Amino acid sequence: MKMQNILIAHPSDAKELSIIKAFFEALKIKFEVAKDSPYSPEFVAKIEKSRKQVAEGKTVKISLDDIWK
Repeated sequence: MKMQNILIAHPSDAKELSIIKAFFEALKIKFEVAKDSPYSPEFVAKIEKSRKQVAEGKTVKISLDDIWK
C-alpha cells in the first residue's frame, strides 16, 4: 500500500496561493484547494468581533486573586 502524505499550507493572500499552485503543478503533484472554512461562520464572526474589541482597547483585566475565588 502506498503511503499518502498530506500537506496543509496557509497562504496569507491570493499571490502566495497562486505561487504554491504553480509550484505543485510544475512538479506534477496532485493537490486540491478546500473551498469551505473548517469553522462555522458564527464562530468566525465572534472571533473577529473580539479582535476588533481588543484593537479598540475594550478589554477587562481580571486579577489572579479574582480568578481563584
